[in-house]
Amino acid sequence: MATTSATPGAPRSIDDLKQLLCDDVKVKVAGIDVDGVLRGKFMSKDKFLGAATSKGFGFCSVIFGWDMHDSVYTRELAISNKDNGYRDLMASIDLSTFRRIPWENNVPFFLVSFFDPKTSAPICADPRGVLRKAVDNAAAHGIECISGVEFEYFNFKETPESAAQKRFTQLQPLTPGMHGYSLLRTQLNQEYFHALFDESLKFGIDIEGHHTETGPGVLETALAYTSALRMADNAILYKFLAKSVGLKHGVLPSFMAKPWGNLPGCSGHIHVSLKDGEGRNAFSLSDVDCDRGRANAAFEDTRYLSQIGEHFLAGVLDGLPDVMPMLVPTINGYKRLVGGEAFWAPNAVTYGYDSRAASVRIISPPSVPPSATRLEVRVPGADMNPYFALSAIFQLGIRGIAKQLKLTTPPISTYQSYPARKEVILLPGSLADATNAMMRPDSIAREVFGDDFVDHFGATREHEVRLWNAAVTNWEVERYLELA
Repeated sequence: MATTSATPGAPRSIDDLKQLLCDDVKVKVAGIDVDGVLRGKFMSKDKFLGAATSKGFGFCSVIFGWDMHDSVYTRELAISNKDNGYRDLMASIDLSTFRRIPWENNVPFFLVSFFDPKTSAPICADPRGVLRKAVDNAAAHGIECISGVEFEYFNFKETPESAAQKRFTQLQPLTPGMHGYSLLRTQLNQEYFHALFDESLKFGIDIEGHHTETGPGVLETALAYTSALRMADNAILYKFLAKSVGLKHGVLPSFMAKPWGNLPGCSGHIHVSLKDGEGRNAFSLSDVDCDRGRANAAFEDTRYLSQIGEHFLAGVLDGLPDVMPMLVPTINGYKRLVGGEAFWAPNAVTYGYDSRAASVRIISPPSVPPSATRLEVRVPGADMNPYFALSAIFQLGIRGIAKQLKLTTPPISTYQSYPARKEVILLPGSLADATNAMMRPDSIAREVFGDDFVDHFGATREHEVRLWNAAVTNWEVERYLELA
């Protein structure tokens, strides 16, 4: 069973690759670090072809030894440290990811995955490797992981230089006011708005929807459903595209989860389903059950979700509190969840049929055709690393299927109708709490991802928490400087 979907025109052999690059002199390559930042470079065509015909090329391991601002982690981690000399990793070129970058003179571009140069084993914290492990696990169960991602993001009439000069305060939104789904507001900056869509198609990223969202200068872009690894590639590259296109139009797009305390945050909603060996949606019901729903459904909300889908949902809900750093990896991301249902940013272990107030929204008949049955996980913000977020959702869901887990709590409508009920489980409210939960010796995260990954990624989140705890914010100065 295929675990990835090659891009259109991707070479199937080295001969195809040489023909593809016959008129090029250089190639751009990139891998992804734990924060979801693309780390890459240009290579001469000859050096690239040499790497493509061998195991790969050397890439400094420090990208797994420092944070998103290139500061070495507070405590050194196993992948990259002083003792191993910040050694090279082996970067293996994935030919199936071929694209050309239309705003960079159509230079050819490929993604890489990282391996240990001595053992050839995948690096435990390589985002593409972590997701590939998840989709391989699904394939071993005879199913394929399918997904889609929606990004909400603020856009500012700024440049990196102007934002830095303003110390990231008093930034000018691209448009004023709250205008979700506005046809008028996109006329103000239509060259930028249309370029995001059009350049995406040229770059091999199919888009299903593209519109304004509620908030000054906020856009939402829904990426077309595809296989999970291809989806994660598209999601990480859409951020790169938006920021690159923005530079050409004097616009600074931001995927920060909660830039403003008094406005809704930016979500990174994830839609997921499974495809069985016959190419059928494994979450949908059989033709026999489609009219009336499944008689043995745990609740009315899951009546049009298959038994496999219900086990998958139970698995996600069971493990959600233990994988929160993989869905919400930043300090700021938890502030998006503070408002809970009020901001459609769920902060509890909840689910419900077509409910945007729940952490997991069940999308099934009668609101959609059976073939479109899926789950929408609404916890992540736009600042997520899509590889880790998708890995967490699918690994938890597959665990639910393997263990035939059952739903242990009723749907969210029960709590809304009877608020006195206390069974609801709150998700960790901060990155510190979330990291502690993930790193517990008996956490479900350790069960499904292993100690090596949890210890490395958990330590990188502890680094973020340590920096935050040492920071003095404007709010503290304004509140305490005079009156304390």
